[in-house]
Amino acid sequence: MHPMKMSDLTGLLRECAGVEEAADLNGDILDKSFADLGYDSLALLEVASRIENQYQVTLDEELVAEMDTPGKYLDLVNDAIDAKSS
Repeated sequence: MHPMKMSDLTGLLRECAGVEEAADLNGDILDKSFADLGYDSLALLEVASRIENQYQVTLDEELVAEMDTPGKYLDLVNDAIDAKSS
């Protein structure tokens, strides 16, 4: 399975959190905190659920909660995808 791209993640973030937060996803956001971007843990859990369904992986909820930037979140997802492919 192919790795998740930042554009895939930002698309899911927009869908799960709504239009208001979408404007905050422009530019280089890899290392910006989700709190600064206006995303809460509920939105991130919704994103995780969609990722699990779309990519057929399991994401540890505790690890998801610890991911505080899009870059870290993307790494977590791609590690799960890699593990499933191995």
